[in-house]
Amino acid sequence: MLDIKFVRQNPDAVKENIKKKFQDEKLVLVDEVIDFDAKFRAAKTRCDELRAQRNKKSKEIGGLMAQGKKDEAEQVKAAVKAMADEMAQLEEDEKVYADEVKNRMMVIPNIIDPSVPIGKDDSENVEIEKYGDPVVPDFEVPYHVDIMESLDGIDLDAARRTSGNGFYYLKGNIARLHSSILSYARDFMIDRGFTYYIPPYMIHGDVVKGVMSFKEMENMMYKIEGEDLYLIGTSEHSMIGKFIDTINDADTLPQTLTSYSPCFRKEVGAHGIEERGVYRIHQFEKQEMVVVCEPEESPKWYDVLWQNTVDFFRTLDIPVRTLECCSGDLADLKVKSCDVEAWSPRQQKYFEVGSCSNLGDAQARRLGIRVRPKDSKELHFAHTLNNTVVAPPRMLIAFLENNLRADGSVAIPKPLQPYMGGMTEIR
Repeated sequence: MLDIKFVRQNPDAVKENIKKKFQDEKLVLVDEVIDFDAKFRAAKTRCDELRAQRNKKSKEIGGLMAQGKKDEAEQVKAAVKAMADEMAQLEEDEKVYADEVKNRMMVIPNIIDPSVPIGKDDSENVEIEKYGDPVVPDFEVPYHVDIMESLDGIDLDAARRTSGNGFYYLKGNIARLHSSILSYARDFMIDRGFTYYIPPYMIHGDVVKGVMSFKEMENMMYKIEGEDLYLIGTSEHSMIGKFIDTINDADTLPQTLTSYSPCFRKEVGAHGIEERGVYRIHQFEKQEMVVVCEPEESPKWYDVLWQNTVDFFRTLDIPVRTLECCSGDLADLKVKSCDVEAWSPRQQKYFEVGSCSNLGDAQARRLGIRVRPKDSKELHFAHTLNNTVVAPPRMLIAFLENNLRADGSVAIPKPLQPYMGGMTEIR
């Protein structure tokens, strides 16, 4: 959510930003915000004036009564009552106007970074850099579910019977591999100085509205019927929510956190749920990175976060690339974002395995996450960032395809072998 002062003083810049995100239907919101904001401030000013007048008049009543001027005192009382009635109406108007402003501000997109490429959708995202040499083996690489089934590691049919499409049973060495990757990711991030968390898997509605746009909320979140609770779509939601309504001393920042959680997603939209596969599903597990920092430090931490994911995949010899998200592919709260994509030998192309985002002060403004500077009493909003370390089972697709051998066995890279009980391969 933008600063109302910024919108008031820079309406053209806000509109230009909306155009860059190809959301022209939202242009009218800027003028509406400015109009309702003006009405709110006018009502507040008038209310303040009346309050001062009422206080002054109220003091007169006692003096008039003491002088025996009862009729004049009654006239002043009537005037005071009229002021109180007008103030009551103005206070109601203030609330209405404030709500109208907030409702529109919640859907006006954040100002994107000048470096973000302009494009309508993800087809116009821009490749930044490749890491590792993508290899196409001289044997056919089966579909990832076929690889798992050949190793007796997945049961989709049973999951359909219990839960429907978009769910899975992992078992045996594939299930162990899944857990090993997460354990390795946890230790990888701890070794890089991040504090490990296991957060709540359900959060209140005010936290949901604070961490994501309404469109994302509708398309992703599962609501617990009859309760003000939602299942998290990523641990970023509860980890950023941890700081709601807090004032953080500058010397306690940055907060660098890494968190494990299951994730639950409706996956409503164009992509949909696969009939057979584990690329886009309703339930998965993830190791996440979250940073809360001073505004001037967020560009630096953005680069640190996406580099962590690249480094993690490269320790497992999986080729990856980074892709700059264009303006039309950015969620409304994001200032800048890039995807990390892994190489698929079967498809001979890259696919998304993680996303790194700088949200500026958007989440902090919604959630009231403020910073107290060392040399000033004036508070300001923090910046928040997040990035995926790894999210199996999607990462399993990249892992299995890139470590598959011609005989159908799968090699276990050295960093994972301790987590697999010393195993060097899966057969």
